[in-house]
Amino acid sequence: MIKRLAQSIREYKLPSLLAPIFVISEVVMEVIIPKLMADLIDYGIMKSDMSYIIRTGLILVALCILSLMFGALAGNYAAKSAAGFARNLRKDMYYNVQNFSFSNIDKFSTSSLVTRLTTDVTNLQNAYQMIVRTAVRSPVMIIFAMIMSFRINAKVSMIFLGAVPVLAVSIAVIMYFAHPLFEKVFKSYDNLNNIVGENLSGIRVVKSFVRERHEEEKFGKVSQHIYDLFVKAEKIISFNAPIMQLVVYSCMILVSWISAKQIVASGNNPELGMTTGQLTSMFSYLMQMLINLMMLSMIFVMIIMSRASCERICEILDEESDLRNKENPDTEIKDGSVKFDNVSFSYNGGRKFCLSNVDINIKSGETIGIIGGTGSSKSSLVQLIPRLYDATEGTVYVGGKDVRDYDIETLRENVAMVLQKNVLFSGTIKENLRWGNPDASDEELVRVCKLAQADEFIQTFPNKYDTHIEQGGTNVSGGQKQRLCIARALLKKPKILILDDSTSAVDTKTDALIRKAFAEEIPDTTKFIIAQRVSSVEAADKIIVLEGGKVNGFGTHAELMKTNKIYQEVYNSQVKGGTDDE
Repeated sequence: MIKRLAQSIREYKLPSLLAPIFVISEVVMEVIIPKLMADLIDYGIMKSDMSYIIRTGLILVALCILSLMFGALAGNYAAKSAAGFARNLRKDMYYNVQNFSFSNIDKFSTSSLVTRLTTDVTNLQNAYQMIVRTAVRSPVMIIFAMIMSFRINAKVSMIFLGAVPVLAVSIAVIMYFAHPLFEKVFKSYDNLNNIVGENLSGIRVVKSFVRERHEEEKFGKVSQHIYDLFVKAEKIISFNAPIMQLVVYSCMILVSWISAKQIVASGNNPELGMTTGQLTSMFSYLMQMLINLMMLSMIFVMIIMSRASCERICEILDEESDLRNKENPDTEIKDGSVKFDNVSFSYNGGRKFCLSNVDINIKSGETIGIIGGTGSSKSSLVQLIPRLYDATEGTVYVGGKDVRDYDIETLRENVAMVLQKNVLFSGTIKENLRWGNPDASDEELVRVCKLAQADEFIQTFPNKYDTHIEQGGTNVSGGQKQRLCIARALLKKPKILILDDSTSAVDTKTDALIRKAFAEEIPDTTKFIIAQRVSSVEAADKIIVLEGGKVNGFGTHAELMKTNKIYQEVYNSQVKGGTDDE
């Protein structure tokens, strides 16, 4: 896991190396200062040697300035390396998510991905900054201070060695019990973000059904659960401080007691025991060691918290798309013909198929209507064409070749799909349309909008094609949004165009005009039209009737009216029932 995360350091290796170097330099200065202070007391103040006091004092001032400078440089490089590491980590995660197939995205919820890209990366950034600075400083300071204290008095310094195992055991116990709780906390964050995301995206529904109180209760339950978990984890971690205090003050009392006895016994003679200056430096080294032991314990606490985040981040970084190009994929698609050869499909590789034994042969340029009840897998069928999912069994052919033989980008560039949930992004109408073709001219934008029957309403806006679209297209109607999405798809000049119930929000007249424009302007493009209305598909070359994931009928409108009971029932309920114009 560490090796995987370290790959995101990249150009920040130098700051990551310079920070510890300056930290060690700072530590060296701080370790020398108590020794000089001891000498200043013993050989300067005690002997009233003014020249020695001035000389040593100037050296101490210089060391303090150097220590301050090294500390500032260490902090600067640590912050730069941690922020850069976090930036690269977010970029690596985000780029990998872009390569995910739909099934990979189904595995991780949207809210979970957001939490991992924000909260988890921030935890890791804080931990990394502590690692390149404090995690270097503390052990180096402990070792150097221990060496200096042993040089002064080995017997007194043995007290420090007794403190280390006590702290090590206590930290290990805290880590053991706290880590599982932090894992649960971050999973609960996923749930919290999911609730917030659902509430904000569906705020109109919430308010129209007066369900604000219900949403508040949902949020409150998850928020309380996170609070309870954090309280449990913090209760365990809170034992760290009193244990550290107990060890620190115990060591100070023992050092004071033993050192005082030695000073009295030796008459302040360094050759016979300890001096006042040495005791002062021993206290300094004691505090340096114990404070850094405390800092080390805080680092372990941070590691406990960040370990769960590390695991969650690595799950994203290590996840590989289950849709990959084969070696030397084809980059040219001959035409828009489509063939389903005994195709069966299930989500997440399960044995419960939502599509079963689909055998259909479609010629290039044909218009294919798809009709069926809710849950009959109409969307699942067309999503196999651009390899948004792969068939579980059987083969899907486009242009006479298995879709898995094509380069994925090439395949999707030639298959334009207007999904059931139309999405517009914040920006102008022009910017949204050019998702279909970044290099499209203004004339091309107008042409496709006329085909999609969108130009008429765009011309009514004060800024026309420069009109700003809010995030999610909230400032345009459902029908306008659908027509803009159709126009965007047409800009790709695809060999295959799939409209997944994409005219449900437009009236029948506009729907008919769109179909007429398609027939006249893009006759060579194979068109799949999923619809609930028979009027939207009855003019198609062929119509697929789906029921329970199986093809119940396949033929022209006239043929199905004679042979297919389901199609007859749908037609009669809509046309004869007079609901077609509603």
